Amino acid sequence: MNDVGLLTNILYKNNISAIFNDATGMNLGAVYETVVAEELKCHGYDLYYYDRKKVGEVDYLVDDYESLNVLPIEIKSGKDYKNFRALPKLLLDQNYKMTKGYVFSNERKVTEDGKIKYYPIYFVMFI
Repeated sequence: MNDVGLLTNILYKNNISAIFNDATGMNLGAVYETVVAEELKCHGYDLYYYDRKKVGEVDYLVDDYESLNVLPIEIKSGKDYKNFRALPKLLLDQNYKMTKGYVFSNERKVTEDGKIKYYPIYFVMFI
């Protein structure tokens, strides 16, 4: 697996003030995706990536043992955490029969919009 500390150092070198100051405009997508991958793997999940030209991409697909289905997970950084196109398409597609999707971001509130549930990034430990 990856080392998030090493990744952060490589990406941001000596300019880590944005991370320490919780700058919401800073794109921490690579760091967030690495943290989530580490956490999901530690919980025993196999990780899959979805990318189709007509639909778009979803960061992770994991087994949802509660519903015996697939759980799509999107990781977002910054203010545009509701800016994605593939997740709603997957959830509406009757061929996939997905019952819910998760979005993890630096937003601090837990909200829900239809089948999509929005969580703060640190909630990934509860999957």
